Amino acid sequence: MHKRELGKSGLEVSAIGFGCMGLNFSYGHALSTAESVTLIRQAVERGENFFDTAEVYGPYTNEEIVGEALRPLREQVVIATKFGFNIVDGKMAGMNSRPEQIRAVADASLKRLGIDVIDLFYQHRVDPDVPIEEVAGAVKDLIAAGKVRHFGLSEPGAATVRRAHAVQPVAALQNEYSLWTRGPETNGILEACAELGIGLVAYSPLGKGFLTGAMSGDTKLGEGDFRRLLPRFTPEAMEKNQALIDLLKTLAAEKGATPAQLALAWLLAQKPWIVPIPGTTKLSRFEENIGAADLELSVSDLAKISTALAAIDVEGERYPAHLMATTGR
Repeated sequence: MHKRELGKSGLEVSAIGFGCMGLNFSYGHALSTAESVTLIRQAVERGENFFDTAEVYGPYTNEEIVGEALRPLREQVVIATKFGFNIVDGKMAGMNSRPEQIRAVADASLKRLGIDVIDLFYQHRVDPDVPIEEVAGAVKDLIAAGKVRHFGLSEPGAATVRRAHAVQPVAALQNEYSLWTRGPETNGILEACAELGIGLVAYSPLGKGFLTGAMSGDTKLGEGDFRRLLPRFTPEAMEKNQALIDLLKTLAAEKGATPAQLALAWLLAQKPWIVPIPGTTKLSRFEENIGAADLELSVSDLAKISTALAAIDVEGERYPAHLMATTGR
């Protein structure tokens, strides 16, 4: 497995990480704990070392699964988790990044994961009621206490990143970034990362499954699948966005790759400090995903992809309005 450093943090991780959320949360189907543990350990056997979870995935159960899988392999892996939401009666109930809450979440996550230190601790979403300086200061204290190694932010605005970084160096930002979600290119996030030496961990790099080419306007999403809430996953939007998939299939075939591999290779080619974290519940898909790290795209390949993408308009926002409002703060 190829490795990458997240910015200038010194934190070296697999070039393609493993997003663990979908193992048992959000997509309407879940692996058993035993199946999840087996898959995670199989990933480690194949060279994977970067695993992403959060307290709200479940809630709590995803961290427990990741912990069970990785505790025996602790010295081989990097574990990232997140704080920042209130959880009431098993559901997210607004933001909470008060310092006392951050400390409590860190202790609870350490216990669930069964480890002594969190490698990368992200604020899951920026809390408008708590100055980011206080958040960064709380994580700085956790780092000094040996409970956390690195500080991260998810979906912040560029100005917030700079304010946080001035208090405690930020190792990584976790933002949605893919061939059909290119906000980091225009909202100042890539510039901030380059300027400050921060890595970008790209979540949903395969468009929550759409960029694999396995979905269409006829795809029926299950009752528990959170994509039913997303504007891009209405049948009408998926039908219109099929033009993007047709393009991906054509370009991927020219490179002897799958659409998913092309989408991941494109991300890797953007910056040497970008690390996508696709999720999967199948070993075969994991092996397909990590194969993207061996797919080299030339300057002419990238120019061709860019030109082709410019002719396609993506239908639908990535989130409904109330969720979009929690990003870019």
